[in-house]
Amino acid sequence: MLYAIVSRLLLPLAWWGRMRVDGLGVVPRSGPLLVVPNHDSQMDPVVLGIALRRVRPLRYLARADLWRIPGLAPILRGLRQIPVERGAGDVAAIQAAVDALRAGEAVCIFPEGRLSRGERLRARSGVARLRAACPEAQVVLALISGTTDYVRFPRRPRVTVELAAPPDAAGEPQALLDSIRARVPAVPAGRNPG
Repeated sequence: MLYAIVSRLLLPLAWWGRMRVDGLGVVPRSGPLLVVPNHDSQMDPVVLGIALRRVRPLRYLARADLWRIPGLAPILRGLRQIPVERGAGDVAAIQAAVDALRAGEAVCIFPEGRLSRGERLRARSGVARLRAACPEAQVVLALISGTTDYVRFPRRPRVTVELAAPPDAAGEPQALLDSIRARVPAVPAGRNPG
């Protein structure tokens, strides 16, 4: 319920970003789903959640320090997001994500593990761990572009979320990330990138 309310409240961001969504047909409406997007902007999880709001609510593996921001922790808990201590091999977070997948939920994990900052990064181990623990989960790639332009106000961004089946269903995490980055190169965020 809270997820539906929050995603509806965030719809003006989609309007401002002139958001276009392609490929919703590849997203299954039920069953375990692993969504694997690129990550160039803090806005990526927001626009992806808005893009999929009518199809599937997403449970994100999100950096644990977000739960330390005053007022944000109760919202994140209410939205059932999963805190993960990055770079610590957080077994509890991975297990929570596996449990969500086995319960037929949709889990989103950014394979880069952090913002790209315009650099080509290697895939972290989280995607591989989730796929090994829940091989029946369907994988959908999310190619997100234009979100780095939200900070360039008053210029309106042109945001696109393209959802696609991976080119190789058995692809390794780096191959999944490479296929995303071949179509959506890493872009630096900030008002004056580069």
